[in-house]
Amino acid sequence: MFKVGIITASDKGSKGEREDLSGKTIIEIVESKGYKVEKYTIVPDEKDMLSQQMIYMSDELNVDLILTTGGTGFSKRDVTPEATLNVVDRLVPGIPEAMRYFSLQITPRAMLSRAMAGIRNDKTLIINLPGSQKAVRETLEYIIDSVHHGLEILTGRTSECGR
Repeated sequence: MFKVGIITASDKGSKGEREDLSGKTIIEIVESKGYKVEKYTIVPDEKDMLSQQMIYMSDELNVDLILTTGGTGFSKRDVTPEATLNVVDRLVPGIPEAMRYFSLQITPRAMLSRAMAGIRNDKTLIINLPGSQKAVRETLEYIIDSVHHGLEILTGRTSECGR
């Protein structure tokens, strides 16, 4: 069972002014795959706060996977990719590339996503998901099986990529 941390980046959500449907969707999907949600939090769109949560989840809670939602667009307050870059040691560009590729089949606006993915301390995979509930469901369901295999390799549960 993989341990997961979920971070929603939302100014309104952190104040209780908006229900976090995207975070709830992530919980639903990962739990259906047998993952254990160790921590779920909603924080304002503040780079330092986002980075601190990622560090805490990785270094203190020892989660295998951190999924963020929100903050990947063009708004001045959208800083989730920058927060992610602050804390990862190695980038995993194929994951956000795959999400954008898949999403482009649905909407040309997918090209506007600035989502990132990377690995912290050779033990935690961090992936930025979109902010909308619909896009979270579509992209996470698209990537989850491959991400599962990547987590098996990252955590040493398997070493083979060939089928």
